[in-house]
Amino acid sequence: MSLDKILAISGKPGLFEIVTQTRTGAVVESLLDKKRLTVGAHSNISILSEIAIYTLTEEVPLRDVLKKVKDKENGKPTSISHKDSKDTLEEYFFEILPEYDEDRVYASDIKKVIQWYNILHKNNLLDSLESEENSDTSEEE
Repeated sequence: MSLDKILAISGKPGLFEIVTQTRTGAVVESLLDKKRLTVGAHSNISILSEIAIYTLTEEVPLRDVLKKVKDKENGKPTSISHKDSKDTLEEYFFEILPEYDEDRVYASDIKKVIQWYNILHKNNLLDSLESEENSDTSEEE
């Protein structure tokens, strides 16, 4: 499954998978507890494939950041928790993305990236990062 089908909903914990679209929104399933809910078009929804992290030179797609975390952790869950201190989170993120913009990427953003990575790992969805990258490069040729 690609990151195009995974979303974050403002005010709701965790990540959600789109099950089906409706006239007024979508039916989604939580990746945390597998419960389904209907979200309307008025909900503040972010599709993971459209999220990027600010660096000093460009915006790096979330997929690339998650892949760097996966490489650092050898495909295992993160060695730190999203509940760790601000300094610990920033130090960890600096190892992954040394050029990230410290003025525009907040500790809360880093917490989300760590938490999302671990949710994707738990649901065996990290392999889609590789397949999406391969499909992107084959489209460009």
